[in-house]
Amino acid sequence: MEKITFSPDGDEAVDFYVLEQTVIGAKTYILVTDAEDGDGEALILRDDSSKDSQDAIYTIVDDDNELEAVAMVFKKLLDEEGIGLDL
Repeated sequence: MEKITFSPDGDEAVDFYVLEQTVIGAKTYILVTDAEDGDGEALILRDDSSKDSQDAIYTIVDDDNELEAVAMVFKKLLDEEGIGLDL
């Protein structure tokens, strides 16, 4: 599982593990968790970086409609891999 480190402005760096990635409507989304193995908290992040940016800029998806739509896509993708996702 790929590990990525987020460095929020002014906050301590946090490691997340990428469970899945998808593209919807020309936007890239990643599903990350805070636990490498077992149950963990999951977040859906949207890549909001510009095409010429060297660093990725991810935003936590918090709009209910967007979150629900993207979560359903991730649920289907993970179900195909035998991984359960509680919504």
